[in-house]
Amino acid sequence: MQITLGPLLFFWPKNEVISFYEKVAESAIDRVYLGEVVCSKRRELKLDDWLTIAKLLQAKGKEVVLSTLTLIEAESELAQVSKVCENGDFAVEANDMAAVHYLSKAGIPFITGPSVNLYSAEALQVLHRTGLKRWVLPVELSFDHLKLIMGRLKELGINDLETEVFSYGYLPLAYSARCFTARTHELSKDSCEFSCIKTSSGIPLATQEGDALFTINGIQTLSGSCHNIMDQWQAMESIGVKAMRLSGHSEDVLKVADEMAQAMELGGKISTSEGKQCNGYWSGRPGITN
Repeated sequence: MQITLGPLLFFWPKNEVISFYEKVAESAIDRVYLGEVVCSKRRELKLDDWLTIAKLLQAKGKEVVLSTLTLIEAESELAQVSKVCENGDFAVEANDMAAVHYLSKAGIPFITGPSVNLYSAEALQVLHRTGLKRWVLPVELSFDHLKLIMGRLKELGINDLETEVFSYGYLPLAYSARCFTARTHELSKDSCEFSCIKTSSGIPLATQEGDALFTINGIQTLSGSCHNIMDQWQAMESIGVKAMRLSGHSEDVLKVADEMAQAMELGGKISTSEGKQCNGYWSGRPGITN
């Protein structure tokens, strides 16, 4: 079972991002996804910066994948997606169907992220024919649903498609044309003053009763609590899942990765008891439940 690190969802200063990935290079993580997937206005790092980080990680033995923007609203954003797809050195994770179309048309093998709504083996079969080599399960699907998909893939004779599961971090739930972070600062989206960089792990949104509900991250809405199904690694492995994805909201994710690697090596149980969690989707219940 591989341990992967998904793209950084939050807006951090450039020096902090570089420092973080220097530490990732020394961690137990096997594969790293890089790039801006939330908002094109976050320009602390350009594509060349991401490529420099990618080469650093690759030199340390990490597999590197470049991730594309999730919500495309302008021609300039589409042009940026095409540049990522044309990088020529690293595999690409498509986070919307525009990137899927571009990569498949160019004959470039690709990965789909959790924001691409693939809910059946038949849908996967269609993309597999055009170059899909790995997919990340949409975060709202359950283990039972995944088992059905995996079983059906075998029936269809698709045995070379890798499956990855989002297993730790704040769940990416939705994207909007509006920027909620800017609105909290009474700013418009076009004049946001890069408000996201002031909240390095998003803005918590609670119910009237004070319970964690969502985390606001620019145009993205995340779960209010951390999702953690790392203790399910043996169940996933038993049905053919190849990788478990961690998503970092702080550098603590590196400690989580190292603990996870040690537990897997010893065949032991991984603790999931720290803090409030929201693991309901995995067992087919409301996502907010644990």
